Amino acid sequence: MKTIDSIPTGKIERAGKLVKTGVKIGGNYVKYYSKKLVNPEMDKNELNENNAEDIYDGLKSLKGSALKVAQMLSMEKNILPKAYVDKFSLSQFSVPPLSAPLVRKTFKKYLGKYPEELFDTFEKDSINAASIGQVHKATKDGKELAVKIQYPGVAESISSDLALVKPIAIKMFNLQGKDSDKYFKEVEKKLIEETNYFLEIEQSISITNSCSGIKNLEFPKYYEELSSERIITMDWMYGQHLSEFTNKNFSQEIGNKLGQTLWDFYMFQIHGLRRVHADPHPGNFLVSKQNTLIAIDFGCIKEVPNEFYVPYFELAKKENIENDAVFMAKLYELEILTETDSPEELKFFKALFKEMLTLFTSPFHETIFDFGSNDFWERIADLSERYSKDSQIRKMNGNRGSKHFLYMNRTFFGLYNLLHDLRAKIDVNSYKQYLQ
Repeated sequence: MKTIDSIPTGKIERAGKLVKTGVKIGGNYVKYYSKKLVNPEMDKNELNENNAEDIYDGLKSLKGSALKVAQMLSMEKNILPKAYVDKFSLSQFSVPPLSAPLVRKTFKKYLGKYPEELFDTFEKDSINAASIGQVHKATKDGKELAVKIQYPGVAESISSDLALVKPIAIKMFNLQGKDSDKYFKEVEKKLIEETNYFLEIEQSISITNSCSGIKNLEFPKYYEELSSERIITMDWMYGQHLSEFTNKNFSQEIGNKLGQTLWDFYMFQIHGLRRVHADPHPGNFLVSKQNTLIAIDFGCIKEVPNEFYVPYFELAKKENIENDAVFMAKLYELEILTETDSPEELKFFKALFKEMLTLFTSPFHETIFDFGSNDFWERIADLSERYSKDSQIRKMNGNRGSKHFLYMNRTFFGLYNLLHDLRAKIDVNSYKQYLQ
């Protein structure tokens, strides 16, 4: 794969790259409508593929938060067309890596020595490259190590990158008014945290120690003396990325085992630690030869404050969804409904969220839940399709819910997708054994 010798870091330079991408997308639409004049029955598949290709090509050279947004969107399988999901999912662990000279320069700057001075061996070519950093393999004192290096300029360009992608997000998610800023500030805050590798090491050690008793779950050990604000060194863990594993044949028993481990891991974090690994994409998990689950990245951790946790999970109870007074009170508490809503908005969003919550919380209403069930996913796809075409939604303010919904919903959507890929049947209350 071609390597990168430099990354655009200036606001004007990065904006120029996105403008060029916008010009390409405009050309794609011109071609699409020209062809549609000749063939009115033509669908948007080719347009989506061309746009996804051009957007990804534009973002992958920028890396950083712009590419991270693509990675986040790749998890939304029921929101974006398949062409975008397929292309954006490459940002999880397959983008052009930094060149060897740039890697050496980064080591010298942040650890004071070149990699060959710190390790017994260090592979100059990265094993994989994602949105914020890339991983190299190394050895020291007989140990095999994974060394994650953050791309230069990523931390410094977060605010300007988000300002550039903000208009696209506003249009895509129908955000209106000044209240939309709270969502962008939440994203900015989490992205800044993800570029703080000192914080990631602290979070990684804390969560891995707390979750070490969960069955069939493994973590790498982290080496603080070989880490810095832009470099993290940890044990090298052998296994297949979860996405590679689920693309091959595996037994129901193994799918259930891995799925149960994932479920227990997430439920224990949320209910036991009140903080959660909020980046559940398949690039952050490996499956070992022993069919155990390995969690390898803790850059994005979401704290779950009590004032959000309590009403959020009270709405996961079927009896509360069906009790109109309790249901309405929780919608106000979670900022889904507001005092300024019109009668039309109250009626519409009450009905919308009742349907959504009844569906999305259905796993919590069962003792055993089958995430491989086509019925569950067809209902999600149908709901998404219906509301994506609903003209009434476009007329109303899309700012709905506490800022904490952003990463909590991302966590559950990601988790549900991984469990579906594993076709796992889950014992819903199994995690409670670890809360004792």
